[in-house]
Amino acid sequence: MKRISIIFFNTKKTFIMSSAIALLLAMPSCKDWLDMPSYNASDTETVFSDETTADMYVQGCYRGLIHQEMYYQLGMGETVVHSSEDGSTNNSKYNVCNYFYDTTSPYTVTTIYKEQYRVIESTNIAISQLNKMPETDKRNALLGEALAIRAFCYYNLIRIYGDVPAVWTPLEEMDPNDDNTFYPKRSPRDVIYDQIVSDLQTAVNYIPWYSEGGNPTYERLTKQGAYGLLARVALYAGGYSLRWNLETNDASSMKMGRRSDEARVRELYQIASDACQAVVSKGENSLIQNKNGMSGFQHLWYNFCQRNFAETTPEILWELAQYGENTNSNFGVLAQPGSRGGVFGSRKAMQFMLPTYYLSFDRKDTRRDVSCTAYSIYFLNAGAASDTYVDVGTTLSCIMPGKFRISWCTEPQEAAKRNLNIPVLRYSDVLLMYAEAQNYLNNSPTQAAKDALQKVRDRAGIGSMPVPSDMQGFEDAIVQERKWEFAGEFNLRTDLIRMNRLAKELAATKQDMKNLSDRAGKYANTPVYRLYKFQKDAQKYGDKFLALEYIDLTDAAEIAIIKDVPTDAAEYDAFQRKVADMVKAHGITIENGDKWYPANMFQAYTSSYNGNARKAVGFAAGFNALQIGNIIYTKPTGSAENGGNYPNWIEAPDGSDGLYYGFKENCVELLPFAAKAAGHPMIDNPNLTQHPGYK
Repeated sequence: MKRISIIFFNTKKTFIMSSAIALLLAMPSCKDWLDMPSYNASDTETVFSDETTADMYVQGCYRGLIHQEMYYQLGMGETVVHSSEDGSTNNSKYNVCNYFYDTTSPYTVTTIYKEQYRVIESTNIAISQLNKMPETDKRNALLGEALAIRAFCYYNLIRIYGDVPAVWTPLEEMDPNDDNTFYPKRSPRDVIYDQIVSDLQTAVNYIPWYSEGGNPTYERLTKQGAYGLLARVALYAGGYSLRWNLETNDASSMKMGRRSDEARVRELYQIASDACQAVVSKGENSLIQNKNGMSGFQHLWYNFCQRNFAETTPEILWELAQYGENTNSNFGVLAQPGSRGGVFGSRKAMQFMLPTYYLSFDRKDTRRDVSCTAYSIYFLNAGAASDTYVDVGTTLSCIMPGKFRISWCTEPQEAAKRNLNIPVLRYSDVLLMYAEAQNYLNNSPTQAAKDALQKVRDRAGIGSMPVPSDMQGFEDAIVQERKWEFAGEFNLRTDLIRMNRLAKELAATKQDMKNLSDRAGKYANTPVYRLYKFQKDAQKYGDKFLALEYIDLTDAAEIAIIKDVPTDAAEYDAFQRKVADMVKAHGITIENGDKWYPANMFQAYTSSYNGNARKAVGFAAGFNALQIGNIIYTKPTGSAENGGNYPNWIEAPDGSDGLYYGFKENCVELLPFAAKAAGHPMIDNPNLTQHPGYK
């Protein structure tokens, strides 16, 4: 009897698990499967003796495919999303976000390596066994899924670690006397890329289109998803990465570069272009457009949070299923506007949006207020059940993520679980990858490339923005468009690396943040004061609320009025009358009971001025907090508001902290293997060589 094996390739003590199918449950979005007892077959031939049980096994290969580290530790530091971990800056999320890595402390990712190889071993078993089954359309579709899932795992490993061990055979079929079975060495990434590109080319021939596959959602890979993944992997395979001499492991050999075969690079870009074109030409997918009073972008993400697949399937080409009592990730718990008590419970936002990103949007761009929230949910008094909960306006130092906000979701089983699938691939990505590949292949954007970019911009409401005609200008536009479109979808960081843009983009963002702090350069006229409309929170799941109404104040006379916030409650009504007249002067109708309050956007949320302004509309004294890490909301953005120095989260005077303080070009573009204790690759595998920048 053969046993189904799952191997963690970072340890000599390989875990061989009988009844591994018990761990590989069927698709976690399908609650009926999750409520079934564990599948107990221990014989691989039995599992793959018919297509029904083989299907169950392949579904199980999706489970755990995206680990928390991908969207938390590595979902930040890309000039868009940043860490706001509570307490101090001395934690893994903050340091990894700022490119400070250490092999023997928590300041590197430790679980992705193990989890990706766990799935790789599962898919190796599936691929081996499916190849022994009679060829049918169903068998081919399952084989295509397994090949694509394995390719996705290697893509993740390479973009994070570079050259990694390549294992294509199940453990049970390998020679136990071969040292490389238990201690595999690094393999050249280009060899791995070529293999998984070939595998994906096979997969797209085997997996049916969504309309032909019979699956009700894109939670399983379709031909669209496989083509999109092929395009993404091909662009990475042909793009830049940090490379070094694997034979000598010499730190002086580290440099950013493409593979040396220019013809192959071009071929890979052509593969990406053709893959995207295949999805576009099929005509089954499109960008979600304005509907039911929402912009297309809001309609997409609101319905994504609501798990309304009928509304999102035109655009979402692959999403990882996360639903049920047994399988439900914390995706989205960390990236949201923050909530204190009430219906949603107390959930802190552990990520925030850099204010330079928030300010980068054109005012007509409908994506800003979906991806960014300048509000948080808090109570007016002491947080009792009968209290009034408010969507309270924030300052520039605490703009929070919005695509996965709590109020848009369905009610979860528990606070740390959100019933949110994990988005992996969207149609807008196919369009922008196609535009990028066409630009590269033709040394300038083709009309097809311009049209693809134009579609994304039209949906966002910025279709009138000029489209560059030169190669570099068009690439710059694609980079910026990807930031506006894909904030919080945890691919931007490595996208900048494969385009050899990381050092440039980080330096520009840090300088922009300094200029914003000093109100200099293009930020010289950024409004300091804002009027927010007092907004009660609906306190119900499925609330469609998007953004607070506000007025940015630039008139000196108006600023003079709101700078004088009363501290005596007897003066509040008179102050509100002055503010109401100001709001009317901006063409906004004041309804009965409406209130507005000012905020100094460059001060800390907790400043005396901002606290007094909120008291003037009913906030009780002493409730001057937000549900976000206090290293952010208690700090200002402006240098003038910080004693003439940049706040430490922008740049510490001694250089020990601040944006990207750990960045070292030609080093941190890839992470080291963890080497802290047993269970980490460098401890358990003597044949692994460390990233030469971290010896």
